[in-house]
Amino acid sequence: MAHIRRRSAGVAAVAALAVVLTACSGGGGGGNDATGGGDGTGEVAEGATIDAEHSVGAMEDFEAGTTFKATEPVDFSLMYRDHPNYPVKDDWLIFTQLEANQNVTFTRTDIPLADWDQKKALLISAGDSPDIISVTYPGQETQFVSGGALLPISDYFQYMPNFSEKVADWGLQAELDTHKQEDGKIYQLPGLREIPDVQYSVVIREDMWEKAGITEDPATWDDYLADLEKVKAANPEITYAMSDRWTDTTTLGAFLNVVAPNFGASAGWGYTNTWFDQDSGEFVLNGTSDAYKELVTYAASLVSDGVLDPEITQSDDQAIQKFISGQSAAISGNTQEITSYRTKFADAGQADVPLRLIVIPDGPAGNNLAGSQLSSGLMLSSSAADSPNFKAMLQFIDWLYYSDEGIEFAQWGVDGETYTKDASGARTLNADIGWNALNPGAPKKLNADYGFSNGVFLLANGSSKDLLQSVMSDEIKEWTNNVLDKKETLPVTPAAGLNEMELEQTSLLDSQIKDAVQAATAGFITGQRSLDDWDAYVNEINGLGAQTLIDTYNTAYQRTQG
Repeated sequence: MAHIRRRSAGVAAVAALAVVLTACSGGGGGGNDATGGGDGTGEVAEGATIDAEHSVGAMEDFEAGTTFKATEPVDFSLMYRDHPNYPVKDDWLIFTQLEANQNVTFTRTDIPLADWDQKKALLISAGDSPDIISVTYPGQETQFVSGGALLPISDYFQYMPNFSEKVADWGLQAELDTHKQEDGKIYQLPGLREIPDVQYSVVIREDMWEKAGITEDPATWDDYLADLEKVKAANPEITYAMSDRWTDTTTLGAFLNVVAPNFGASAGWGYTNTWFDQDSGEFVLNGTSDAYKELVTYAASLVSDGVLDPEITQSDDQAIQKFISGQSAAISGNTQEITSYRTKFADAGQADVPLRLIVIPDGPAGNNLAGSQLSSGLMLSSSAADSPNFKAMLQFIDWLYYSDEGIEFAQWGVDGETYTKDASGARTLNADIGWNALNPGAPKKLNADYGFSNGVFLLANGSSKDLLQSVMSDEIKEWTNNVLDKKETLPVTPAAGLNEMELEQTSLLDSQIKDAVQAATAGFITGQRSLDDWDAYVNEINGLGAQTLIDTYNTAYQRTQG
């Protein structure tokens, strides 16, 4: 059985919010000779050297493609996000295999998903974080940088050959550079994807579409509106052609996030106040731009035409129930949720209802996709550099998360035990094991029963295109390739490079403006507020300090440009 020591982590919810906003203290560097790093210009120097005292267990000949195995048993402290869909088990195969083959065990601090962000912030702020901090998203590191609690991981990229190779081979340097802090260093180690992340679109009931004489996906969002009108007319029993989910906390959160890039804006889940205008080379206020107005006007037309349910504060369960019961014919979905929808239809005695995820239509700004190739990743506590196993830790992380061998292991498990691989490289999950759309009715689950395909150990669901698509059904693989073939990925938004004082000055301002934009967006879309009030709305947003926000971003950005 794997040697796993655990520390249980409770939640101190009362103090969480205050701590999240507080800079934190931390040690750092131990016996490492810092020979480089950021110089404030946005350039990262050659990095820091790890001496022999902190290289216990490390391999001398570790390079890209090398299987990592510590030269002696090592134990790493790990902040573990415990997901309710696959609660952690000490005897998971992933743990026993890592101990047997990599000489690695973990001292885990297990934190329930519901408490994850708050407790993570508390531990980092208190200087009590485990060395490896799993499941972190870009931007979450910024609040902790000035206090020294986090390791500037970019100082040590030279010890991560697989990571460095993939950044170069997949052309990710420009996007990686957007993670630099003011000191020119990177503190969050992101997941890497060979192809942009595309998952979300609209799921439709093909039978209702075919009844309206529609057999092809809409080419544009205007065509989608026309299709909804035809579907409503051909299926008078439905209440609305589309009744959406993921809209209770952010208005049409998933839907607008998908539509917006084709209008030249960001919206929904992906809304940000600052939008970088590639033509002018400056940030502009997204929520008051002509592009955002055109987007909001389009969404409002769906409601005013009677094809989109104006109930934009409904829960996911309410929206899904309307879809399953035949009250609507379309709903937001993704490459995983379409399987869930099919299961719910089957449970309702309608297993033969045909569903399809439509290829994302084009818009007035083109056929754009705001698809990032970086995903959730890791942070390391600055105390990690004091560990005698520090170099071994970096090598292990580089192997597990960034080598072809490591990510295949984290995704699929063990050849011969959880899956088989033929001579062509095609992988087949064992019949009694399921994951997402693969063997959905199997009695065992790859993540819940074995620990694989687990966001703690697998960044970006596989990283390489081959592995990303290896767990897709043929239907989803075809959909993904159709989207990627059709769409043009938008340029990466550059990092503004705000310093600590600027971050503090803009934090509350940014939040207030975003809240006001979201509230007005909901009003415009539902018709509670007339679009004739747009100029008055713009004045309201400007009155909240929008110009100050944009000026601060542009000043900081110009500073990084020299």
